[in-house]
Amino acid sequence: MNSKILKYSVLLLLVAISVGGIYYLNLPSRHKAIIKTRINHTFGLVDNTWNITNKDQTLSLITPTLVVDQIYKSMEGPKVMRSFQIDSKTDDLVWITSFETKAISTNEVDALSNDYICHTNIDFYDGEHYSRWNLNERIGQHYPRLTSMSNGIEKYNFPDGFGFPVFGNENLFLSTQTLNHNIKSDPFSVKHQINLGYKPHSKTMKPLQSKTVFIMLPYNTDNPFQGPTEANPNMCLPVETGNHSYSNDEGESLSGHWVVFPGRKRYSYDITHQLQLKDSTTLHHIATHLHPYAETLTLKNKTKDTVIFTSIAENYTDKTGLKRVSSFSSAEGVMLYPDHAYELILEVNNTSGSDQDMMASMFLFLYDKEMHEQLKAYKVN
Repeated sequence: MNSKILKYSVLLLLVAISVGGIYYLNLPSRHKAIIKTRINHTFGLVDNTWNITNKDQTLSLITPTLVVDQIYKSMEGPKVMRSFQIDSKTDDLVWITSFETKAISTNEVDALSNDYICHTNIDFYDGEHYSRWNLNERIGQHYPRLTSMSNGIEKYNFPDGFGFPVFGNENLFLSTQTLNHNIKSDPFSVKHQINLGYKPHSKTMKPLQSKTVFIMLPYNTDNPFQGPTEANPNMCLPVETGNHSYSNDEGESLSGHWVVFPGRKRYSYDITHQLQLKDSTTLHHIATHLHPYAETLTLKNKTKDTVIFTSIAENYTDKTGLKRVSSFSSAEGVMLYPDHAYELILEVNNTSGSDQDMMASMFLFLYDKEMHEQLKAYKVN
C-alpha cells in the first residue's frame, strides 16, 4: 500500500511540476520577473534586506538585490515594493522637497548606469493623509501617486519654498523596477538607492498637490491586438489589456501603454478631465515619464492655444534608452484655470526598425491653496 501511495504521490508531483512549468513558460516577461524575484528573496538566494538610513534630512532606502537575467523593456523588469515612513518615532510635520533614484552595485557603494532604472514610484495613502487634514472629500478622487522617477529623469527638486507636507510617522509606499534594454550577457545584479530630501516644518513653506496626467488612446475591445487601421488611424495597439487599460464615459476602451511602429508619429490627448481643477491655481513643477524613441511631450493650454511646457527627451544614438528628459520648475509658476481645456502632445520617432512600447505621462505639481488653509491652523507641539 505504501509503495502505491508513494508512486501516486510522485506522479502527482511530476504532473504539478509539468503544469506549473507550462504555465510559467507562457507568462509574459513581467510576470516571470515577479516569480523569479520572489523566489530569490524568499529563499535568500540573493540579499533580501532593505538598508534604510535617515541622516542630514535625507531618507535613504537601498533595495534588496535585483537579478537582471535577460532583456527587460519598460514595465517588465524585476521590482520590489514596501511601505515606509520618514521617521516612525515622531508625528512632527516635515516637507518633502527632493527626490532621487540611482542604480548601485550590490556592495551598496559603487554607482552603476541609470540605464537599469525603469521607474521608481512613491505613493501616499490618501485615506490617512487627507483625514489628518480634514480633507476627507479628496479621498478616492485621484490615484494617490506623489511622484515617479524614471529612465532619463532620475533626480529633481521642488522650487525653493515649496514641498509636500507629511508627518514623520505617516505611511508612504515605494515601488521600484529595473530596466535592461541592451545587455544580453550573463545575469548580473543591481540595487536601487532612493533618496528623499525633506525639511522641518516652516510656516513660509507652500504645499504642492500632485496631479498625474497621461496620454490614453482608444483601442478595439473586441479585437484589441489588431490595429491601427486607416479608418481609425488614432486607434492604438495596446501592449496588454490587463494593465494601464481604462474606459471613458462613453464606454470606449483606452490604453495608456501602447505599441509604436517604426517611423515618426504624433499623438495627442485631452487631459482636462484628469486635472479636475476646481479653482485657478499655479503650476510649479513638472516631472515627465517617457519611453525610448519619444522626442517631446508638450503640455498645452487648448483654450488659449499656448504651450505651457515642452519636455525634451534625448535618446542615446548607440543604444536603446533615454539619456535625459527635461523637467519644468518655477517658483513663480504658471496659471491654470478650471474653465480652460488642456492636452498632451507626444512626438515619437521610432528609429529601431521594429515595434516598441510607449507611455507618456506628466506629474504636475500645483499650488494647493486648500491644504495651505489647513496648514495655517497647524500648531507645532
